[in-house]
Amino acid sequence: MPLELKSPRAGKSPNYSIRGTYYGVRVDRTTGTPDKAKARKYLQRIKADIESGAYTPPGAVTFAGAALSYIRAGHSKRFLEPLSNHFTLTPIASIKQADIDEAAHKLYPDATAATRNRQVYTPVSAIMKHAGEDYELRRPKGAEGEVRTNWLRKEQAEALINAAHDVDEEFGVFLSLLLYTGLRLSEALWLKCSNVDLSENFAYIPDPTKNGDPRPLHLPPALVAELASHPRGLDRPDETVCRFRKNGYLYNLMKVSRTKAGLGKDVTFHTMRHTWATWMRRYANLDTKGLVGTGAWKDEKSAARYQHIVVSEEAKRADMLPVMNRKTK
Repeated sequence: MPLELKSPRAGKSPNYSIRGTYYGVRVDRTTGTPDKAKARKYLQRIKADIESGAYTPPGAVTFAGAALSYIRAGHSKRFLEPLSNHFTLTPIASIKQADIDEAAHKLYPDATAATRNRQVYTPVSAIMKHAGEDYELRRPKGAEGEVRTNWLRKEQAEALINAAHDVDEEFGVFLSLLLYTGLRLSEALWLKCSNVDLSENFAYIPDPTKNGDPRPLHLPPALVAELASHPRGLDRPDETVCRFRKNGYLYNLMKVSRTKAGLGKDVTFHTMRHTWATWMRRYANLDTKGLVGTGAWKDEKSAARYQHIVVSEEAKRADMLPVMNRKTK
């Protein structure tokens, strides 16, 4: 039935109503007025909104409303502003795969698939699920990006830490913090002195991390010794443990330190996290489930990249293979 203006019904309502379908959109709502001229204008406005995609059915949850609810529930608002500006009052239930693909290309035309996945597909999926729309999105090809797991051997890490101390004493402490906790760069930068207790070998990340949960940290003795010798001490409860911010100065300190240690540019701050995970596998004998148990990863899929680091018990059975007697000349 085409979209039409319906006359008031005696004994029911004095107002005109609008019913029917226009461009596939079903409408059944009151105009809120007994004035026919005003009701006709309202009908034309609804048609215009449907044509432009701005029409919102009564009671429908819009993307902007769902995003606001998502933030108020305590979730991260990172990447949400451009998405809210793009989808605005679009009903969340009407957003489909093609709409999300279009948003990704429009908002980030030159970005990689991994960037689009992180800044569009992942937050949109989270907001839709929060709103009760459990829509299964197809991620762009290459969404996971290039998985790199470069890590440092003990002598390399030792050279880097020593070089960092030579360049800037506090930077040496900072790299040790990354190396012995597996913290992400942003987490380490915002760690406050008030959340560190050296007597208990304990620290705490109270704010939601990438995984969405606060995280307790165990500080091994080597790190406790480093923090205890912090050049400015830790008796600064309202300040961060280290003075650095994510800027060019910080990245230059890393560049100078790794060069001094004889390491290549593939050694980054995230290399310290990979090294911690690798060492936890090789020296602390944690399996993939154990890495997840540390709280540093949310699921086994994320931690599985370190499976190849340790030779399996099955592979070690090669020691039992027969040894051939070789004839000597």
